[in-house]
Amino acid sequence: MAVAIVTGASRGLGRALAEALAGRGWDLVLDARTAEVLEESAAAARARGARVVALAGDVTDAAHRRELVAAAEGFGGLDLLVNNAGVLGAEPLVPLDRHPLDGFRAALEVNVVAPLGLLQEALPLLRTAPAGAVVNLSSDAAAEAYRTWGAYGATKAALDQLSAVLAVEEPGLRVWWVDPGGMRTDMLAAAEPGEDLSGTPAPADVAPVFLRLLDERPASGRYSAPAFLEA
Repeated sequence: MAVAIVTGASRGLGRALAEALAGRGWDLVLDARTAEVLEESAAAARARGARVVALAGDVTDAAHRRELVAAAEGFGGLDLLVNNAGVLGAEPLVPLDRHPLDGFRAALEVNVVAPLGLLQEALPLLRTAPAGAVVNLSSDAAAEAYRTWGAYGATKAALDQLSAVLAVEEPGLRVWWVDPGGMRTDMLAAAEPGEDLSGTPAPADVAPVFLRLLDERPASGRYSAPAFLEA
């Protein structure tokens, strides 16, 4: 059985990925901050036949990160780490001249420092997996200049660079940093209240990209979900 850790799994893309992996027979360690909502995701994954450990906590907490990796080890190892948990730093988003510095610091901790910390905990298991892989969630805001998205985009650009260096340092792993494109999520609604998201893809529409990465195992690198689906 393959084992995955998915952070930020209570809603949005994290939940969609958990359900998609469960449908493929993966065992899952799921993380989110709110226990009740996380348990709903865990129940949906279990309904698809997966063994699931759901651990509510904050990915910025080193003890919680250790707990996640220990749970994966309890399943027999770790084949996939998905760093999906993230925060905006301000809701709604605001221009840089008004962006709260405390919010930016919090976003750096959740979006950059925590993924690196979890990766450091998980690497010993990933290195021994037959096909170990890391997926870090990026954003087009990491590569493009969008008004009000500067601080959040900076955190994702930092995560992209960490991913690129990791791919060089760990040639035995696949490391994919993936821009999922716009999705109809609570996060996007909070970022831009009042924006019409009716034509925006749902997370379940994007999840197949990640399954395809696992199936095809392309070279480590940065991938755009919309472009990858069209390829």
